Amino acid sequence: MGGAADRGGAGMRRTALVVVHLGRAEARQAMDEVLAELARADVDALVAGDDEPAPDPVPAVDLVIVLGGDGTILRAAELTRGTGAPLLGINLGHVGFLAEAERDDVVSSVRRLTSGAFTIEARTTVDVRVHAPDGSVSTGWALNEVALEKVERARMIEVVVAVDERPLSSFGCDGIIVATSTGSTAHAFSAGGPVVWPDVDGMIVVPVSAHALFARPLVLGPRSVLAVELLEESAAGGALTCDGRRRIEVPRGSRVEVRRSPVPVRMARLSPAPFTTRLVHKFGLPVEGWRGRPVTLRSAPRPEEAG
Repeated sequence: MGGAADRGGAGMRRTALVVVHLGRAEARQAMDEVLAELARADVDALVAGDDEPAPDPVPAVDLVIVLGGDGTILRAAELTRGTGAPLLGINLGHVGFLAEAERDDVVSSVRRLTSGAFTIEARTTVDVRVHAPDGSVSTGWALNEVALEKVERARMIEVVVAVDERPLSSFGCDGIIVATSTGSTAHAFSAGGPVVWPDVDGMIVVPVSAHALFARPLVLGPRSVLAVELLEESAAGGALTCDGRRRIEVPRGSRVEVRRSPVPVRMARLSPAPFTTRLVHKFGLPVEGWRGRPVTLRSAPRPEEAG
């Protein structure tokens, strides 16, 4: 853990990538404040819109600052995963579950990031491989989830699910979501999956509108491999989306494999508040009657936790 830049030695200037939802006036105003604070801290800045194509190669950056909602944060993770740079999300959206700070805290949050007053939370990602009937293999990854979905509205897909090379069940469905603990509060949650605490290193499997007696959500361990085969007799093919952003076609007869990735996304944390407190805050959950000690989201980290 730690917040100091990993790249370069003493005296070298750092670089921050600012990923922003450029279509919103509020985001542009917040971007100006971020750039001014980075200049004050002698940190160079690169700006990327959340709909711009990914650079190749990804620039070497020390810090990542995101201005927008969860979709913009997922875009920033797409741009910078594997660089090791900590990612700080500042929420300009609605719930903003992946964000660490809110709009009113832009300047103070950037100041803490550049001074090293933060901790690192490594979020698990998953790798996916799609083996098509013609022998071709497509690959992808996701921070939140991969979702296999039908491509024809009026027809289900027929699948057989296996865990660790052992078949588990076959059924017809509208799709299957495989989420990380980070993504348990996103698409998987909407489909009836459980909320999983971020320190649970596993995969959540949620069938969508399945026609089967045994099609409940599953939680797999970190070393398990999930396989989903789209049967030849399926009425139509499917499509796999990674974090709702990257799409892979899945023709009938394909095999989809999902496993834990060795490459995490490094999220910058400014508050030591536990996940329970964040869950209550983001979802507006009722907690009246609780008589224990409250924990605020904006508590400053203890000196031994900072940077």
